[in-house]
Amino acid sequence: MSELRLTTLTLPTAPVGPVNPLPPLFAGADLHEVADASQADDEMRHNIGYGRVPSVMPYLMQDGYTRERAPAEHPAAVLENATLRATFLLGAGGRLRSLVHKPTGRELLFRNPVFQPANLALRGAWLAGGVEWNIGTIGHAPTTCEPLHAARVVRPDGTPVLRMWEYERIRGVVFQIDAYLPDDSQVLLVHVRITNPRDTTVPMYWWSNIAVPEAPDVRVLAPADAAWQFSYDRRVRHVALPAPDGRDLTRTTRSPDAADYFFDVPDGSRRWIAALDGGGQGLVQVSTDRLRGRKLFLWGQGEGGRHWQDWLSGPGNAYLEIQAGLARTQLEHVPMPAGARWSWVEAYGLLAADPADVHGEDWATAREAARAGVDALVPQSVLDAELASAAAWVDQEPGEILSTGSGWGALERHRRAHAGEPSFAPSGTPFPDATLGPEQEPWLELLAHGRLTPAEPAQAPASYQIDPAWEKPLRDADGWLALLHLGVLRAYAADPEEARESWLRSIDSRPTAWAWRNLAALADRAGDLTEAARAYREALRLEPALVPLVLESAAVLLRAGAPQEVLRLLAALPEAQRPLGRVRWAEARDVERCGRLLREGIELADVREGEGSLHELWFAHRSAAGAAGADLPLPRSYDFRMLAADGTG
Repeated sequence: MSELRLTTLTLPTAPVGPVNPLPPLFAGADLHEVADASQADDEMRHNIGYGRVPSVMPYLMQDGYTRERAPAEHPAAVLENATLRATFLLGAGGRLRSLVHKPTGRELLFRNPVFQPANLALRGAWLAGGVEWNIGTIGHAPTTCEPLHAARVVRPDGTPVLRMWEYERIRGVVFQIDAYLPDDSQVLLVHVRITNPRDTTVPMYWWSNIAVPEAPDVRVLAPADAAWQFSYDRRVRHVALPAPDGRDLTRTTRSPDAADYFFDVPDGSRRWIAALDGGGQGLVQVSTDRLRGRKLFLWGQGEGGRHWQDWLSGPGNAYLEIQAGLARTQLEHVPMPAGARWSWVEAYGLLAADPADVHGEDWATAREAARAGVDALVPQSVLDAELASAAAWVDQEPGEILSTGSGWGALERHRRAHAGEPSFAPSGTPFPDATLGPEQEPWLELLAHGRLTPAEPAQAPASYQIDPAWEKPLRDADGWLALLHLGVLRAYAADPEEARESWLRSIDSRPTAWAWRNLAALADRAGDLTEAARAYREALRLEPALVPLVLESAAVLLRAGAPQEVLRLLAALPEAQRPLGRVRWAEARDVERCGRLLREGIELADVREGEGSLHELWFAHRSAAGAAGADLPLPRSYDFRMLAADGTG
């Protein structure tokens, strides 16, 4: 019999920590910038250029985590029937952490033994393992390390449903995930719906990212004879499967470099992807047709790729990812019409196929053997029927509330009511007033009273807005805080002149570090290092001990040729903050201190995917050392290179 229950998981945990109070005005957007799409077709080239955002605003960055772990409890929901047991982390974006096939005792996903944030998501903090739900814009979603709303729903046939939902602020849409395990089902079923309540078309993005164990005998299969390759040289290439350069890319332990492969699935084919071991068994994900794309991501076998895997999960925990999305690639957004509701059904389960076929040399035979296994496990007609029948319960009001998400959906409900706009959330995804909190309070005041009451100027605003619907209320309000927020909104709208004017007027009303810092970031964006340095100095005069501000300022001051000023800034920080990795890295830019600090060790808890700060600093120091450093190898702790053939150094 199918059941849904709550539990807690105790994991070695590095907490996500506090958000960075500085709004990421021009930062936080995804790394998937395309340098060359000449091999893409017209539709793909259009979608690659469509819907890009200047930053992850209105969200703030989550970069307050460390590498220090201690046991901590995490709320979880468990769905279980006779065949499968699925465990979801309610406080981490609703991530499906584990899917166990009970008859064999086999874990079908890569189940990360630690809870360790790392800097791979749009907002920074990201977790490896399981199945992650990504929405809105290219990259790991802003909600990936946030709690979602969650509740129990019961289908007409009595099957319990785990419903999770949230309001996504970049696109202004509602997403809903309904996971369930009918009594006799061999697969976990996940019904997803996105609702665009706006009266305009919005660019949309969705990818379900599935981590599975990586091993030499694992092969990834999908219904395609070619793929779009995208690597860290930012070029899109159309390559034949399975071995375009003589190396079989579907066997990930044979590849030296990290890369994305987006399978070119022909129209009319079933949408599935699987990772099968030497026995012909492993996880399969299959869906209804709206989820069009399928992808393989691999870290590669270079030293940097292996180091990344250890960094994310601990030694001996290698994984790869198979993924499914709305577009053919993760480089694209697709237009979602005004008022549209998009739904699809995904299925996850244990696929079994003839191992001799799926691991044979003939690719067509291999993928056809896997396809036959998919059809036997879950026929397309079953998924189509599930999608059709969901209409009877998808808007059913939730029963027992299992978890509470953000208050942003409730605030949007209030804004719409105040503006006389239609209600935006279906009855199945309520956003009650009880979810409103300190982040929403200033905006409720603005709606109700036409003002923003400032806290002390030394206190950073708790939240920001980018939705144009907030522009008029902000213009009608008065005071330095409203002007500060108006500048942020106009900066996001690519209006730097009005943003600058708003922040200058805010300073005229009340000088704050927040307005000065925004002016500095704007000047840096425009390439005016002199003005950026001046504005950062003004901000630091007001908030000299704010580490994110000190580090931002240091980066600009170093480029402006003021290394001694940077050292004075770092020396003035409280003693407890001096050992932070980013502080030590900034200090190591001083030639006289660099060697000592590198030998002692610099650990960047928030090192970014594709970032070269550590290995580039090492090689620069080695080069400066001349003959004395010529034979010094790059320490593994500094090697996060994504390409094994990276000739740096």
